[in-house]
Amino acid sequence: MTDALKRLSDEGVAIWLDDLSRERLNSGNLAELVQEKHVVGVTTNPTIFQKAIGGNGAYAGQLEDLAVRKLTTDEAVRMITTSDVRDAADVLRPVYDATGGRDGRVSIEVDPRLAHSTAATVAEAKQLWWLVDRPNVFIKIPATKAGLPAITAVLAKGISVNVTLIFSLERYREVMDAYLTGLEQAKATGLDLSSIESVASFFVSRVDTEIDKRLDKVGGAAKELKGKAALANARLAYQAYEEVFGSADGRQEPSDRWKALEAAGAKPQRPLWASTGVKDPNLPDTLYVTELVAPGTVNTMPEATLDATDDHGVVTGDTVRPNYADAKAVLEAVAAAGVDYDDVVQVLEDEGVEKFETSWNELLDTVTATLAAHGSN
Repeated sequence: MTDALKRLSDEGVAIWLDDLSRERLNSGNLAELVQEKHVVGVTTNPTIFQKAIGGNGAYAGQLEDLAVRKLTTDEAVRMITTSDVRDAADVLRPVYDATGGRDGRVSIEVDPRLAHSTAATVAEAKQLWWLVDRPNVFIKIPATKAGLPAITAVLAKGISVNVTLIFSLERYREVMDAYLTGLEQAKATGLDLSSIESVASFFVSRVDTEIDKRLDKVGGAAKELKGKAALANARLAYQAYEEVFGSADGRQEPSDRWKALEAAGAKPQRPLWASTGVKDPNLPDTLYVTELVAPGTVNTMPEATLDATDDHGVVTGDTVRPNYADAKAVLEAVAAAGVDYDDVVQVLEDEGVEKFETSWNELLDTVTATLAAHGSN
């Protein structure tokens, strides 16, 4: 059998797992995925932690200890989540060392309730960096308008960042600008740029979900565009990436601004394909993996998508750069059908922040109840 995951990795796609739980850590499953499925990184988000901690006995002992110490709910949640991220970072440390810090990373997100506050996001990012206390952690900051200056400020302090919840091409360009500005500020204060890493998480499946819903309302020939917009959007994001950082084959020159930073030791901010689990059962379950193969990218997958790719994924080489013209034509056709791209991406950003905030509040409620129960014993 062809090892699709190895082929994917050989094509320059870093395979990350979009999930984490204490059960996965304690059972040795994460270590197995690193050894057997070419997994070289882990991403988390508030929804992942809410599912992991809610009703899971693996956390009972720590919750009881935290209750005895009379920690607040917010403090308890951060103690639990940073503990899992720290342990995952230790599992992945050999990958981090072997890749010179490029991979072997574990991401933890700032409190989603802070998404529209720059100062609070910066303060939270610094606190999480200190709490986890591992060089191979990424602090996830959402690419909201308030998040952009926070991204710059955090990078300027030498903290590695995973920028999340990117949906639009315009916002992605703003994220790359925020990255370059952060590096320039770090350089000005004498920091070692080679120690700073970043990825930009460009969301995929949710774009199809929202646009396809609108295409259904238009009806007629517009329905033929269903399942195409998300790939087009991501492919054009990679084109924008090449315009800043240059192409692996040398066909696209990097920007002068990036050349100056690269000469000082900086590393490119890699595009990361997020939300790659296919939600439409009419589409191939490996679509957002096999059709987004390009060098210098990351694909963070739910375990079901990882398994599907391992089982029947067909990796044929670069499926991004040969399709720039087609991608542009797809988005133009979507616009011609009456779908407002700017409205779509704004709705998705707002919903993304709201969903993570809802999950975080549910997690807080679960921990509050558990702390109260242990505290009454």
